[in-house]
Amino acid sequence: MIMTHAPLLDAIGLKTTFHIKRGRKKYALKAVDDVSFHLNKGEILGFVGETGCGKTTVGRSIIGLTKPEGGIVNFGGRNILALSESQWSPVRLMIRMVFQDPFASLNPRRRIADSVAEAGDIHGLFTSAEDRQQQIDTTLERVGLDRSFAHRFPHELSGGQRQRVGIARAILPIPDIIIADEPVSALDVSIQAQVLNLLLELRETLGLTIMFISHDLSVVGQISDRIAVMYLGQIVEIAEAEALFHTPLHPYTQALIDAVPKPNPKIKSGKGLAIGEPPSRLEPKPGCVFVDRCPLADGTCRTDVPAFREVSDERYAACHKL
Repeated sequence: MIMTHAPLLDAIGLKTTFHIKRGRKKYALKAVDDVSFHLNKGEILGFVGETGCGKTTVGRSIIGLTKPEGGIVNFGGRNILALSESQWSPVRLMIRMVFQDPFASLNPRRRIADSVAEAGDIHGLFTSAEDRQQQIDTTLERVGLDRSFAHRFPHELSGGQRQRVGIARAILPIPDIIIADEPVSALDVSIQAQVLNLLLELRETLGLTIMFISHDLSVVGQISDRIAVMYLGQIVEIAEAEALFHTPLHPYTQALIDAVPKPNPKIKSGKGLAIGEPPSRLEPKPGCVFVDRCPLADGTCRTDVPAFREVSDERYAACHKL
């Protein structure tokens, strides 16, 4: 379900750098390097890539948990990266986050009711104790939990139940955007499917827009309308999910799809990635970030950074060979 209205959120040239010291030497690690994308109202945009590619940092930068050093994020008619701390308050009600580890993200000493109602308590959204309890009960029921869960503690719940609580906390109050950071990676496969179906259901019933972050391309493909593929801090391709799987354009996207396990062992994968690890993030080389692992790389790839451009209708990629 991809909407055709103006983007709900538009990120332009987002840059986030971490300064790291190794011995006596200091490095600037570009975790997010000139990333641009938009979120359409009501869609699910998946972000996928290897661990450490910067996809989580993109989400944290948008919501203000990590401070970007550059770029623009337009939301609600203004650049939210330029807001003061006091101005961020209403934005944090409209853009909420679901974290990867459902146990670590919940306070073990607080009952589920208090965790779910945390944003409402901080921002004074409840008119009375009765209203608070009613909203807690309604929200728990929306994520498939009985209202009796309100009185329990996190250690009394299973991993899947804790992640449902994490989702409940994110949707009270009902936001415009949810950033779901690896929300099913810590769960069993059968529970993963239940949580994915829950997110799809909430998208329909509450009109949510979701930025779904995962290292698992098969999971991203199940839930996303469009997919952004990241490598070493940059988006290398964005396309509708079906088009991305059927005709991947960027060599890295092709390699990711080849790496997805095939149900039939007789089906052989493609060339895949070249042997070896990704290059050092601390001492980047000129040219394309994928050059050391790309089977198509030539001299131009080693000297010139490919432009991230629209290759065809609503298909964007950064590759000299396209």
